[in-house]
Amino acid sequence: MKSKFGSIYFGIFGIVVLTFGIAEFIATGIGGYTNGWLDLSGTFVIWRGIILFFAGALYLASIKKFTKINQLAKSVMASIMIWIVAGVKIFSMILESIPGEEGWFNTFEGFLASYSPPYIPSLLLLPFSLVVLYYVRISERRVI
Repeated sequence: MKSKFGSIYFGIFGIVVLTFGIAEFIATGIGGYTNGWLDLSGTFVIWRGIILFFAGALYLASIKKFTKINQLAKSVMASIMIWIVAGVKIFSMILESIPGEEGWFNTFEGFLASYSPPYIPSLLLLPFSLVVLYYVRISERRVI
């Protein structure tokens, strides 16, 4: 039962990740796109698109017999790709929030404002990619 739920979850999630990767490619062609929550612009938008595209492809490649170790490894690698991109963005947001406009350090309001939307797709996908840790934990218990 858990294998079937994992296959369905990561199948749907893989389609969403692949769609965001394609959207980043399209945004590269039109010079970027930003709305309330989503930011598809910046210097590395093409690289983020490539990473999300292949992460989505890895998720989709892992859905058949999902709980087998080689299939689970594909999902873990796809999640790691998302975690790296999101982690770099989180680190850059932290570093950008420290210096202020008028002094060495930002005000508290300016500090909090630097964490407001829009966000890149990897940050939006990050919490949903953490589900793979549950399946790794289940797999670990089964092996021991």
